[in-house]
Amino acid sequence: MTNESNIHANEAWAAVMRRDRSFDGRFVTGVLTTGIYCRPSCAARHPLRENVRFFASGEEARAIGLRACKRCMPDDVARDEAAVMAAIDAIKSGDKPTLEELAKITDYSPSHFQRVFKRATGLSPAAYARALREERAKDALVEADRVTDAIYDAGYEAPSRFYEAMEGKMGMSASDWKNGGAGRVIHYAIIATTLGDMLVAASEKGVCCLSFNEGEGDLRARFPNAEVSLGGDEFRELFEQVVQAVERPDQDFSHIPLDVKGTAFQQRCWQALREIPAGETRSYGEQAAMLGNPKASRAVGSANGANNIAVLIPCHRVVPASGGVGGYAYGPEIKAELLKREGGQGDADEPELF
Repeated sequence: MTNESNIHANEAWAAVMRRDRSFDGRFVTGVLTTGIYCRPSCAARHPLRENVRFFASGEEARAIGLRACKRCMPDDVARDEAAVMAAIDAIKSGDKPTLEELAKITDYSPSHFQRVFKRATGLSPAAYARALREERAKDALVEADRVTDAIYDAGYEAPSRFYEAMEGKMGMSASDWKNGGAGRVIHYAIIATTLGDMLVAASEKGVCCLSFNEGEGDLRARFPNAEVSLGGDEFRELFEQVVQAVERPDQDFSHIPLDVKGTAFQQRCWQALREIPAGETRSYGEQAAMLGNPKASRAVGSANGANNIAVLIPCHRVVPASGGVGGYAYGPEIKAELLKREGGQGDADEPELF
């Protein structure tokens, strides 16, 4: 690759094959048979490898007679990034700009800017603004003396708008969030599994914790203001379903209800984890690309680390791009075994509950 010693041709080709947006701007793909060059993430049909050369810039590709792809517009990467950042600044200002106003700021047509913004962030400008308000509200709920003050400070016109936006997302109500879960009752059990002792805990809304080799003290540390008690018969069926998910992680367990607590970004990361099919893995960069922000791999790693619900929110499916299993909160051995089972290997007996 011309003047691009930091990226090997094999690495570049692999990025092209998975249409990895994190490589956009680092090189362009020249297709000698068609005479065009593209971004690595171009959605066009992949060319044959023998017809491809990689260039450090569009300028180098043009120097041998290639022209820019009209579909992915590889020369606009820097312009797109600047446009998205300008729009984000405008949204953060609190003035609630419309799509047309954002497009005018960035000198794009509204429809094209919508595509550019969603490709970069994974959200439309309107959805990004809603997520930002949700994030502000959650942060404000921790600090404010009154819930209603926090809601208005976050930019909502009325409390009803906030509750509509939060329905089905927060698990905890606004008051619960502000008080760190005070007043909530969490029921738990410690169950022997073939992966070791499993701590599973649930509120009346669903599973809120699943971990290995932890006890009641660890649960109380995670939820310091909640009432914690041993689960009774009413939680038997739910906990049995969790055991089955742990013993057979290759099966579909999306029906198990969850009660998760996290920021808007964390919840997007956790939802992305649940969209990775069993038996497949992603790198942190690839997970970030799933969210439309391929440069956010460190933030994605932090969000994954804040996950309280192992297996059901399958952070074990994220592995280092360099190879190997990588780290895991409950040890690489458990992570490796989960991945092995999802690949159809191993068929452990299920332990008896309680």
